[in-house]
Amino acid sequence: MMKHSLSLAALSLAAVLTLSACGTDDGSTAGTGTGSTDTSSSAAAAPATSGPGGASPSGDATASTRSDPAADEHNAADVMFAQMMLPHHEQAVEMSELMLGKDGVSPEIADLASRIKAAQSPEIETMKSWLETWDSPMGGEDGHGMGGMMSEDEMADLESADGPEASRIFLESMTAHHEGAIDMARTEIDNGEYPDTLAMAETIVETQQAEIEEMKGFRADL
Repeated sequence: MMKHSLSLAALSLAAVLTLSACGTDDGSTAGTGTGSTDTSSSAAAAPATSGPGGASPSGDATASTRSDPAADEHNAADVMFAQMMLPHHEQAVEMSELMLGKDGVSPEIADLASRIKAAQSPEIETMKSWLETWDSPMGGEDGHGMGGMMSEDEMADLESADGPEASRIFLESMTAHHEGAIDMARTEIDNGEYPDTLAMAETIVETQQAEIEEMKGFRADL
């Protein structure tokens, strides 16, 4: 009877130990997870970025563009210079074209006329662009206040003259024309402000004074 009781007790203990072992395995498996990460917390903590490099999209893209310096850095003297020199140059080019279309003109005088046209034609376009940028009228077409300008009758005489006579008229008239341009350029140098008009004025003084000396030599040879 006692042996039977001991056998039952041993079986009961073995069953308890087995169940305890299973319970420990289940508990350890369920409890794993202490190393897990809370991805939702990380995402919430991440700083928002509004553009490449974290820069605001409005940044430099909406910065106002700088205005044209020609519209800002000029004064009344610059405007007057362009308004007066423009038609002055246009007449010099017209005089030169008349000479280039004539027979009996010396190669030296023809070369001078060609150089005057080549130098002053692009300056005409430059002055037009300045006046347009400054929202100023071209002005000065009547020749008032522009030294050395030929009258309509004088231009007609140059147009109708033959080679030698046309050469004399051209040299005398262009000398006076250049002197008037130099006077206007010096006024600009004294009173102007815009760097490009000042540079053009200095070029006019230098080149046209040299051409005056050249024309004096041509006139002595006629």
